[in-house]
Amino acid sequence: MKPGPTPTHYQTIDKEGVAEFKDRGSRFIAIAFPAGDADAFKVRYQQIKDEHPKANHWCFAYRFGVEGNAFRANDAGEPSGSAGRPILGQIDSRELIDVAVVVVRYFGGTLLGVPGLIHAYKTAASLALQVVPVIRRPLEKRIRIELDYTRLNEVMLILKQAQARILTQDIQLFCHVEATVPVVRFDEVIYRLRDIAGVQATTS
Repeated sequence: MKPGPTPTHYQTIDKEGVAEFKDRGSRFIAIAFPAGDADAFKVRYQQIKDEHPKANHWCFAYRFGVEGNAFRANDAGEPSGSAGRPILGQIDSRELIDVAVVVVRYFGGTLLGVPGLIHAYKTAASLALQVVPVIRRPLEKRIRIELDYTRLNEVMLILKQAQARILTQDIQLFCHVEATVPVVRFDEVIYRLRDIAGVQATTS
């Protein structure tokens, strides 16, 4: 079986979405938001806990990174597998990356049982993700460039033409530039940069 074509884009969201689901008195408030890493997630997660100090649970799931291999699902005190996994399942069913969903629960006095909890957390997460548009972004690879200052304009032109994003730049007599380049243009960019005397380009 031949491998499929290498993906060139990924799907994510670029703004927050909020939705609420109710079941037998319990309220499940889901907040879906973009987050690029665990540190960014923790900041928003703490804000949500501060916004809902009287809630009983703050369950969540996220998936980060273009490979999608940085993920977590947390039941936050609910029965094992009843909250975090159903939330993550909704992120994955939409094939989203760099996205987190927190579901805040206010207990209504009636036990829902594990099947009821799975349904509630899954539904709340799904509703929150439905209210924000999915966007496509190009997959990128990181590049480090060392160059003589006299070559800076040539290098920057190549990066601009490839729609690269400059991450850091240290401009002196000998310069250092770090950027991300869309994967579809990466080989071309490396070839063009290495063709310039006095320029070293490496992947990182």
